[in-house]
Amino acid sequence: MPSDEEIARVRRLIGRVKTELDGLGENEHAQIREAVAIVRRARNGVVGLGLPRIRQPLPDVRVERTA
Repeated sequence: MPSDEEIARVRRLIGRVKTELDGLGENEHAQIREAVAIVRRARNGVVGLGLPRIRQPLPDVRVERTA
């Protein structure tokens, strides 16, 4: 669990980033959105979360005979 000081530092950092982003023009915002999209695509292709994959159950193709 992070300490109160760590939480406060992260909140200050978020505030500084938001302030800087507000000062950018539309061209810079578009460049940032493009860079974020590139990083996300690359990260999704490389980094796995290590979660187990769950396969769908195989269908039961056995026909129950009543006779």
